[in-house]
Amino acid sequence: MSDTTNGLTYAQAGVDIDAGNALVERIKPAAKRTNRAGVMAGLGGFGGLFDLKAAGFNDPILVSATDGVGTKLRIAIDTGEYSGIGIDLVAMCVNDLVCQGAEPLMFLDYFATGRLDVEAATTIIEGIAEGCVQSGCALIGGETAEMPGMYAEDDFDLAGFAVGAMERGTHLPADVSVGDVLIGLHSSGVHSNGYSLVRKIVEVSGLEWASNSPFSDGTLGAALLAPTRLYVKQCLSAIRAGGVHGLAHITGGGLTENIPRALVEGQGIEIDLDAWTPPAVFGWMAEVGKIEEREMLKTFNCGIGMVLIVAADHVDGVMSALSDAGETPVKLGHVTDDGSVTYTGSLL
Repeated sequence: MSDTTNGLTYAQAGVDIDAGNALVERIKPAAKRTNRAGVMAGLGGFGGLFDLKAAGFNDPILVSATDGVGTKLRIAIDTGEYSGIGIDLVAMCVNDLVCQGAEPLMFLDYFATGRLDVEAATTIIEGIAEGCVQSGCALIGGETAEMPGMYAEDDFDLAGFAVGAMERGTHLPADVSVGDVLIGLHSSGVHSNGYSLVRKIVEVSGLEWASNSPFSDGTLGAALLAPTRLYVKQCLSAIRAGGVHGLAHITGGGLTENIPRALVEGQGIEIDLDAWTPPAVFGWMAEVGKIEEREMLKTFNCGIGMVLIVAADHVDGVMSALSDAGETPVKLGHVTDDGSVTYTGSLL
């Protein structure tokens, strides 16, 4: 091969391999924090290895989930505030896994950008690691893709992939019955769904991300970037207490669409909207956007991020387990036999 001093390089095409290598070195300590029983190898290989027997499973069924953060990323990009969206990414995946009765074990991320900013990427992946620590799963690998021409220079996208396991015969939902009680766990705010509407509301309000938040301390952008809560350890404690027949992660579709996903055909729910007080952000959005209550309930979590469906004679034990895990659980209502979603009281 002849020598040349004028040939093109990958870096000149917009892809900096050295920056990618630097990122891997920067995030190794964060990934190491997430190690748990079953992890067999660190970052840098062509795949992640996990030993289910070492994690304590005898006859496991694997469960997987994948998700992203949606257009909440637009606020993070516009404000340069990246510390919470890694937690969002993990939460959107592992909160779904636990609804099947599974314990999250390992997590991988996909980070695609127009130009790799090592500092920003490190902050994001450190957030992913924090989410993994909080939910008891290991960050065992991922992919960083620098894609000039596909993304604007400062834009990026995130995707997460989680794998969990449960012993055979313990999957959820199971045995959901009329009269089962709905127990809600509070959200930290909007979480990671409905942000196309959130951004439209902010546009209508005339406020900027740097404006003082009209419903909390700090800026509006920071308030809307509050990370999604992780419910894994609390829900696993509740499952171990006995009597949990199903769980519903309240994501896109709100309470109206997500709880019925855990029901048997023909069953419905009745929810008392006076049972909890939604965070102030929901009242502000409803007022500014002139959003009807039914639209709020089928778009946002409205202050309840996870719902457990519990046998009536096990409610006290589950409520106690959740309280011991740091939650303030709320009895929302019950399962009915009429196949409908019925609300009583008033949301706001």
